[in-house]
Amino acid sequence: MYLNFFGLKEQPFGVTPDPRFLYLSAAHREAIASLYYGIEAGRGFLGLIAKPGMGKTTILFHLLEKFRSTARTAFVFQTQCTSREFMRFLLSELGYEGDTQDFVRMNEEFNKRLLQEARAGNRFIVVVDEAQNLDASVLETVRLLSDFETPRAKLLTIILAGQPELAGKLASPALAQLRQRVSIVNRLEPLPTWEIKHYLEHRLKVAGYEGPPMFTAEALEVIAEFSEGIPRNLNNFCFNALSLACALRQSTVDLAIVKEVISDLDITKHLPDVNSLPTQTVATEDNPPLRLAEPLVMPERKPVASVGTKDSRRSSDGDPLSPAEAQAYMEEISRRLKGFSRPEHASSRRSGQD
Repeated sequence: MYLNFFGLKEQPFGVTPDPRFLYLSAAHREAIASLYYGIEAGRGFLGLIAKPGMGKTTILFHLLEKFRSTARTAFVFQTQCTSREFMRFLLSELGYEGDTQDFVRMNEEFNKRLLQEARAGNRFIVVVDEAQNLDASVLETVRLLSDFETPRAKLLTIILAGQPELAGKLASPALAQLRQRVSIVNRLEPLPTWEIKHYLEHRLKVAGYEGPPMFTAEALEVIAEFSEGIPRNLNNFCFNALSLACALRQSTVDLAIVKEVISDLDITKHLPDVNSLPTQTVATEDNPPLRLAEPLVMPERKPVASVGTKDSRRSSDGDPLSPAEAQAYMEEISRRLKGFSRPEHASSRRSGQD
């Protein structure tokens, strides 16, 4: 671990959505402000859309932290669910432990508990992360939650957060009523090149780093291009870069380290090389050339003569081989395998002949 080597108190490029490490770019700052205002104003439905790895979950945790003392919250991240499972989860967040499967009863109980929270002066905030995975029927259930209100105020705020596919679902005619209820929609964009330096320095500072700049200008330029400005990509890349720098006992991440990390992260290097696989055996007098991809064919079966029973009229494809047929089949496999030759053995023989 490189923490001691760089004088860090904790991991600066972790994979968990820790609000302490949230870097407020212009887009992130605008999204938080807009969501905060939407909750305060009781706008009902709010939306947050971003590509994977942009930090939307971190923003949501940061937002809920601000309302921890003044609101009841439910964070839904298991979006592969039915409408009943969705409602049961919300009820459990409000302290209901019943096991009823009656959907009408669940809605009545939910409305009752929302009113209790409202009388106590508490907001109820429901955050649905990865909402693009919700089935259309569940999204319709979510829409019906907007009916829980008093003549003067909404009883809950629902934040639908997800990937761009969520926008496609909301734009579909079938969900037009839900789309009309989403009053505020925010979108997160990748970090621009100039801001990536500030993002990395921010995370290092939170982790306790107090030394000189850790990344050279050339390294930052290549990191920005490789990561495409996506925070999750930046975190993964910099974790590997610091690990390599520590192994080399190098206190600065330079261009050489960055290039090596790019090479290490190239997943295509681990794909099988089909061109290196042998395609033909060495030909002999007894064995003509045989391609490895050529299938071994089962011995041809003669149909079983019918004796008037149902079983005897079965297709011979489902019958087991007779002992003689099985022996002939194995002899055929053995004969063909003798013609196979490993590439390295074949090359050594050729070099000897040369």
